[in-house]
Amino acid sequence: MIVGITTAVRIVVLPGDGIGPEVTEAARRVLDVAAGRVGLRLDFVEELVGGASVDAFGVALRPQTLRLCKTADAILFGAVGGPKWDDASPQSTLRPGSGLLALRKGLELFANLRPVRVDPAMVATSALRPERVKDVDLLVVRELTGGLYFSKPKRRYSTPRGDAAVDTMRYSTPEIERVAVRAFELARRRRQRLCSVDKANMLETSRLWRSVVSRVAERYPDVACSHMLVDAFAMDLLRRPQAYDVVVTENLFGDIVTDEASMLAGSLGMLPSASLGGGTLGLYEPIHGSAPDIAGKGIANPIGAILSAALLLRWSLNREDAAQVIEQAVSRVLADGLRTADIAPDGQPAVGTTAMTDAVIEALG
Repeated sequence: MIVGITTAVRIVVLPGDGIGPEVTEAARRVLDVAAGRVGLRLDFVEELVGGASVDAFGVALRPQTLRLCKTADAILFGAVGGPKWDDASPQSTLRPGSGLLALRKGLELFANLRPVRVDPAMVATSALRPERVKDVDLLVVRELTGGLYFSKPKRRYSTPRGDAAVDTMRYSTPEIERVAVRAFELARRRRQRLCSVDKANMLETSRLWRSVVSRVAERYPDVACSHMLVDAFAMDLLRRPQAYDVVVTENLFGDIVTDEASMLAGSLGMLPSASLGGGTLGLYEPIHGSAPDIAGKGIANPIGAILSAALLLRWSLNREDAAQVIEQAVSRVLADGLRTADIAPDGQPAVGTTAMTDAVIEALG
């Protein structure tokens, strides 16, 4: 039963490049139906970002697009990049990914939430044995606006002995503390376990990271806090993923280990993410890339984008009811045996992006 319609909620849609427009359209369709079920009216505004913006305007993110995002209730993001732009010139400053980095920095979205849950219907599809992935339900909280991706100096230059390059890893106490607090608060709402991942045996930034997280842990005596080196964690994540609840780590490590964790769920196309700051504004995107090799073929897996729409309802619009409706619909479709090409077992027919989206919408009831 549809309840009374409320004031429209503004959602900025940034489809981006490659399969970004395809999966974003799928998420938008599902989001619109699920929101309507609970009386939310959504006002979608679409803008260019990444390579599409480079082609149209000469920049990966226009200032007016960033200003529009600041006025939104939430942002639905696809993916950016591709050989057309990335391989054009090694020294090019017009890389599509710079648009996403500018959004994260400009909107102060410092915490990237990446839930990794293995749906019961996907246990047999995982790269690991069923007993290793059954009941996996963990949340990686990745620091998003510091570290190697943002710190200066960052440059490539020539020397008498050949080309050289430098990237700087820098973190400050406030940067670490705010993402640690967010992670502890989330752990308190889940199973009260938090693992902080660093490289404190080698890196000064990681030694600072560990000391700050340890101090924050003193404020949360109800949350069991542990620390692991990133290489040991990467191994243990495949050995006993059920042991983890909330994992907090810095930018580069979080980027890498969540791609690894996607293999637990069956495919990179299955995982959503939410990038949050201090308020309710968030940017929601699947963790996969633009996959230019399959762009336009109608075979991309839309589930990561659809589940990102559920996170949008949960974290920016405070509609847990609608978020669960989407997540349950996805689970029902997977239980019915529908699979896109990336998650279909050998010999089993695969459905396309539109058919999977249609099935999720039908499952919404």
